[in-house]
Order: sequence, then C-alpha cells, then structure tokens
Amino acid sequence: MLSNASQLSNDGFPPFLPVSQTHDPLERARTDQHLLDTVLSNVEQGVLMFDADRRLVFYNDHYAAMYRLPRDFAKAGCTLRDVLDHCLRAGILVATDVEDYLTGLEEDLAEGQSLSSTLNASDGRVFSVLDKAFPGGGWLSIHEDVTERQRTLAQIAHMERHDALTDLPNRALMRERLECELQRVRRGGGLAVFCLDLDHFKSINDTLGYHVGDMLLKSVADRLRGCVREIDTIARLGGNHFAIILTQIEQPGDVVDPARRIRDEIAKPFGIDAHQIVVDFSCGISLAPLDGSDPDRLLKNADIALYGAKSDGRGTYRFFQWEMDQRMSALRELEMDLRKALPNNELEIYYQPLGNLETNQIHAFEALLRWNHPVRGLVPPADFIPLAEETGVMIQIGEWILRTACKEAVNWPEHIKVAVNLSPVQLKDRKMLDAVKSALSDSGLMASRLQIEITEATLMQNTFARLAMLHELRKLGVQIAMDNSGGGYSSLSYLRSFPFDKIKIDQSLITEIANGAEPFAIGKGDAGNSNCLDIGSTDIRSTDVGSTVKGADTRGPRDTFQNMGGTETQGYLFNKAKPASELGEFFTSRAMVA
Repeated sequence: MLSNASQLSNDGFPPFLPVSQTHDPLERARTDQHLLDTVLSNVEQGVLMFDADRRLVFYNDHYAAMYRLPRDFAKAGCTLRDVLDHCLRAGILVATDVEDYLTGLEEDLAEGQSLSSTLNASDGRVFSVLDKAFPGGGWLSIHEDVTERQRTLAQIAHMERHDALTDLPNRALMRERLECELQRVRRGGGLAVFCLDLDHFKSINDTLGYHVGDMLLKSVADRLRGCVREIDTIARLGGNHFAIILTQIEQPGDVVDPARRIRDEIAKPFGIDAHQIVVDFSCGISLAPLDGSDPDRLLKNADIALYGAKSDGRGTYRFFQWEMDQRMSALRELEMDLRKALPNNELEIYYQPLGNLETNQIHAFEALLRWNHPVRGLVPPADFIPLAEETGVMIQIGEWILRTACKEAVNWPEHIKVAVNLSPVQLKDRKMLDAVKSALSDSGLMASRLQIEITEATLMQNTFARLAMLHELRKLGVQIAMDNSGGGYSSLSYLRSFPFDKIKIDQSLITEIANGAEPFAIGKGDAGNSNCLDIGSTDIRSTDVGSTVKGADTRGPRDTFQNMGGTETQGYLFNKAKPASELGEFFTSRAMVA
C-alpha cells in the first residue's frame, strides 16, 4: 500500500488521526504510519487519498475488496482515471462516462467543495462516494457499499405506494398515475375510472374469517390483473374497494366490454381453503374529460356512480350522471341534519299496539322512530333509517331508542311489553349487549318486558356472529322476534338455529293468500305459518308470543291470519302509532277495535 501518512499528519490531514507524542521524528513517523494503517484496516468504508497532482497516495484493503482490485494494482503515479478504466475493462462497474465524471469532480474540487456521487457495479451493488478536497490540493475519497440500504429504501418506497396485501398500487400511487394519464387526456383522447366494491364482503369475513377474506381479496386482485392491459392501472383503495384506470378510451362504449369481462371473471367461484366462494361486485364508472379532468373529481364521480349501482340492487355497473351528484349532495345534507337530530331533540318515539287475536287485548307496543325536522317537517323513516345505518349514526340513535323505550315502558302496566328493533349495524356493535344491560338497569324495566326484533335479512348477512349475540340477549331474559319473515325455506334454517319467541309476517304475504294467490305463494305462506305454529307450541315461554302479522289495517288480513293459526296482529286495526304521552286510552280499554 502506498502511503504518505506522516506528512499528512504534520499538515493536519486527516484531522481524526492521533499524533505520536515522541520527539524522535523517525519514531513519530513509524507510529503515525502504524496508527494510520490500523485505522484504515478497520473502517467499513473504502478509503483513497490523492495528492495535489491528482496521484494516488494510498487506499485501504476494504476499497480493494469492494472493487476487486489486485493487491499490487496501485503503483506510484496511479491516477483515478487508471482506477476507473481498470474497473470498466474488468466489468466491475457499469459502463459510465469517465470524462464527464472526472470533469465534474475536478470542477467541484477546484472550488474546495465536497462531491457526493454514486457508482453502480455490474453485479447490482451500489457504491456511495464522497470526495472531499484538502486545502492546498489533493482530496480524500470515501466509498461505501449502500446496496442493502438502497434495497431497504426502495422496499419502503414501494410499500408506501402499494397495498401490503395484494401488492397493487394504493390510493396515492393510483392518483399519481391518474394525474399523469390526464396530462395525455388534455392533449386529446380519454380514459375511464372504475370504482368497484365486492358485494356483501363483510359477511365473508364474519362467517369464514379474516384469513379467508384476505385470500379472497388477493385472488380478486389476480383476476383483475388478467382483465386489463399493461398500460392500465389497478389499485386497492382499502377494504374491498378497488379502482381501475383504463387508458386510451375513445368513447364511452369502449368501457362496456372491460366492465362485462371483469364481472364475468369475478362471478366465477373462488376455491379458498376448501370453500367455494361466489361473490359479485358493484361498479361505478366515470369518464374523462366528460365527467371531469382532475383526479379528485373523477374518483368522486366514480364513487357516486358506485353508490348508484348499489342502490339499484348491486351486482351491476353504472356510469356517472350529473343527476347522481345532485342526489348525493341532497343525501349529504340530510346526513348532516341527521347527525344533529339527536342532540337537537328532533327525534321522538311513537308506539304501535300489538294485540292478541283470541283475547282481543293489547299486550305490547312496538317502538317506532320519528324525525321532526325543523324545516322538512316529518321525515319518512324510509328516507333516513337506511342513511343512518350506512353512516353508522344508527348505533348512537339505536341506543337512545333502547334507553328511551325502556324508560317510558317502565311506567306502563306490568303486563305490557315494549318491542325495539335492532338494525344490522347495531348487532355488529360489540357494545350492544352492554347497551341493553344498561338500558334495563337504568330504567328498572324487567328483561322479560323487553322484546328485541331483528329482520330475517339481518340474520342472513352474518349468521354466526349475530346468533351468538341473540343467545347472549336471551340469557338476560329478553325475548327475541324475527321481523319481516318471508316465510319461505330461507327462514327454516334460521328458525332451527335460534328458538325465536315470535315470528312477524309481513301483511303482503297474508293479503296475497287472502286474495287467492297462486299455489306457490300459498305454499310459501303455509311454510312460514307452520313454522310460526311450531314456535308457538314448543318454544313459547309466555302465552302472548307466537306469530304476528304486521300491517293488519283491516279485518280481511286479520281473519285470514287467524284462520291459519296466527296468534297476534299489529296495525291500524288497533290504532295508529302514537307518542308515549297519548297512550293512556290503551291502558284504560283493552278491547280490540273490530
């Protein structure tokens, strides 16, 4: 190894080298040389030093190993050009313009500046180089292998812009690519943005587990990759929400075939962990420049179109229309008002009576939510209940209904029960059981006087988790009713899974039978009715529960239902729903209005 270490120490370079304390110049030079060799052999970087004439003074073993130089490569008078030329001839470095590199280095060193650069080895290694000029000429060059660091940084950068589960671009990267493609659209042409949701994906997670749900998402991503071109982009925006950018679209009809192809692929069964899973998706489509020329607007409009597809029954795709935006704006305004309805005391509970067909007596009231909007007036429940469930507001409102109904019912005669509907979002809430316990405890209402009603559709969305919740409620002594039963074979499995206290059949089914419906409809009604009768005879814990027909506003449906063996009716036949303050008449007269 060439060295001029003692002279460098006397001149003060490099500054980190300790200086011998001996007064003997020769001994001091030997000591400094030993110290320099010790330091250079132990540092993890490759180190070179050049003198004022740009000649190599020394380099350490680590540098020689990094660039795979022969041990006796550096001779007196060797230059940096010689080193670089050797590395290029030996295929150690990727071809680079030596002249440009040296010219840039000379200019920076002449100004006394430090220069940071990168050299790439042909085997994939990456070297970081720092050249630092010395006063009076010469420079120190430090080389470090940063290959792993670069890989780690590249992996982090990839993770920041890709979905961890599917390795698809995430929202940030998709937006960047969309912005880039829109630059081309502004010069002519078009593109389409798809926003897709897997329908009822939550029920797959709940019934089969998140592991299966994750594997399904990965499989969906793989199928989507096979449905588009390399110039297109697929992204996962989170959960079961995907997006696709289709480029080079000339007219709206160009996206119909891809949309159908995607639907056909996703509709094929997925084999995951011995499960055959069949899913569908809803899709919203926006077009550029027709529906917007910036990423946020296009994504928003595709989402609005997706909402339209879901509203139309799911399992389909919809193009964005400006009328959708107006409808969404109206819904957002209604949502904002709904969030203020509870704290502003705009919500009220009305109670509709339920009466026994044999005794002609009222024994329960169903709690029905009403919203008195300060501007809109009385808002129909069908307009705001689905919105409350979709936005999650229903959890807070539902707890308020439960607490209020129990508090008001405790003042009724002891034989009168109160029925409260639980929405799907409430049954998914893990705090629901505590909310029921709290409402009963705070009000002093006996658990046996509370009836919880859930719809058949709610059970179908998440059978196992929700059945477990119902069993917990049952243990408290609360009665459970299935509402809006369709009566057909879809009900049978749920009736066997949980011993409901009551089945509430919609009036439309009874009316259909009373009006001489086709045998299929009658059979369907009979199947539902037989289940009601079975429940009434085996699982009833008190005499006032069994089967109920809803919407009995006239004697016709009531009589038909009674002839079929029904036990209870609900509707205008007793009276319309009223607030708690107007229930006094029901407590003084139990006779059914006939």
